[in-house]
Amino acid sequence: MKKILLIVGLSLVNIVGISNANASDEVFTWTCSEGRQFKTSGSAESIKLTWESRTYDLDHQTSLPGSLRYKNSSTGHDLVVLGNKAMLFNIKTGTRLADFCQTAEMKAGKLPHLFADAEPFK
Repeated sequence: MKKILLIVGLSLVNIVGISNANASDEVFTWTCSEGRQFKTSGSAESIKLTWESRTYDLDHQTSLPGSLRYKNSSTGHDLVVLGNKAMLFNIKTGTRLADFCQTAEMKAGKLPHLFADAEPFK
């Protein structure tokens, strides 16, 4: 009986661990002005950005209160997220790639999903 309970307990731990791992793998689509679009997945510390069919790893950077910033210094991709919009830049070329970007949740008046694990307003 103890062996069966141990197996059931370990199975539950694995199931819970898998569901937690998948939570940060959720993909969010950002729709921007001028018909541009990109996708993100990850957590408040590190995200994957898919832009024009290529995926980039961006790390959380220190930013102004009320905003989040993610950057890949090698490629120049720089994502700035505010409460109501995001902007994507390439700091190597000095260009703004996408402006006034929002997820479906943001269009409904909610904060960006990236703020869920961060404290941007402190």
